[in-house]
Amino acid sequence: MIRLHGCERSVNCSSVQHFSSRKIIHIDMDCFYAAIEERDNPELRGKPVGVGGSSRRSVLATANYEARKFGCRSAMPVFMALEKCPDLLIVPARFDIYKRDSLQIRSIFSRFTTLIEPLSLDEAFLDVTHNPEPGTIIASRIRQMIREETGLTASAGIAPNKLIAKIASDWRKPDGQFTVSPANAAEFMRDLPMKKISGVGGKMAEKLASMGIETCGQYRKIDKFEWARRLGGFGAELYERSWGRDERAVSPDSPRKSLSIENTFSENLHTVETLWREMKLLLDELEEKLTSRHGERQIRALVVKLKFSDFRRTTAERAGQTMDFRIFRELLAEANARSEDKPVRLLGVGVRFHDIPGVEQLELF
Repeated sequence: MIRLHGCERSVNCSSVQHFSSRKIIHIDMDCFYAAIEERDNPELRGKPVGVGGSSRRSVLATANYEARKFGCRSAMPVFMALEKCPDLLIVPARFDIYKRDSLQIRSIFSRFTTLIEPLSLDEAFLDVTHNPEPGTIIASRIRQMIREETGLTASAGIAPNKLIAKIASDWRKPDGQFTVSPANAAEFMRDLPMKKISGVGGKMAEKLASMGIETCGQYRKIDKFEWARRLGGFGAELYERSWGRDERAVSPDSPRKSLSIENTFSENLHTVETLWREMKLLLDELEEKLTSRHGERQIRALVVKLKFSDFRRTTAERAGQTMDFRIFRELLAEANARSEDKPVRLLGVGVRFHDIPGVEQLELF
């Protein structure tokens, strides 16, 4: 049975999967930055609002639902957003206020569990396995407390693992929740686009589509070991994800210290120019994730990773505070100079964030 924000509907499942007994909730605030601006300035309500820089060359950190109706979205350049919605109101970001509200919301989570893994200011995983109440009830209570104490709304996904909980939290946005039981996990995933799986960006989705693979059900018809041959370890991991399997534990008090994207090529690449073309696609995706999910974080370093055909790995890193494509290109050349004339099978790009006092630095890539 799948419970759906106060409603229930039955789902037939021909293949019951074996899952751990975890009970995971993913809480995702609804248009967090924009919602705070509307709460603090009621004159903005009902109008299309974007949060971001004032210059036309800057990008939006987020857009409210009224603006999204016109096609405005996170990481979109302001000039493009204004072309889509001339009446769009651009409000400067106030990250000190967003951080304050985020801490208040985190305190609500702590009333139900100590196992809290923040992903950004506006979303987090909660492991409530130890709590005897049903996850659906816990999520409803958390969302009600957030509304009463902050004036904001949140959506939630409840599932046996992090993968499905995160997908489910988007199912009934805004101000809704969606529950997937362990027995229904495989069927829940079956018809989902592969791009719903974390780590499958636009480039990878295009590559899979060129193979005739667009849904999880289509992906899992091919043997796991064949995917490993085609896409490396990531291909095998995606096979598990396509069935809704995910044994990652909720890691409390470990805010992300880096963000990276990588791609294993179906055929090795031989020239820097070819690598640069691929890198620009990865950088666009990285920049979008940075803006939409980590706009409040300060970058301290840029990183490029290469894996050569003989499976040697190398990284090049340089201090930097912005997504400077020129520096990324120089790092690419620096890393590729160590190739010993071997072609490249994997390319990765990433950034490191400034440390948060008392939190250990996590590894990039």
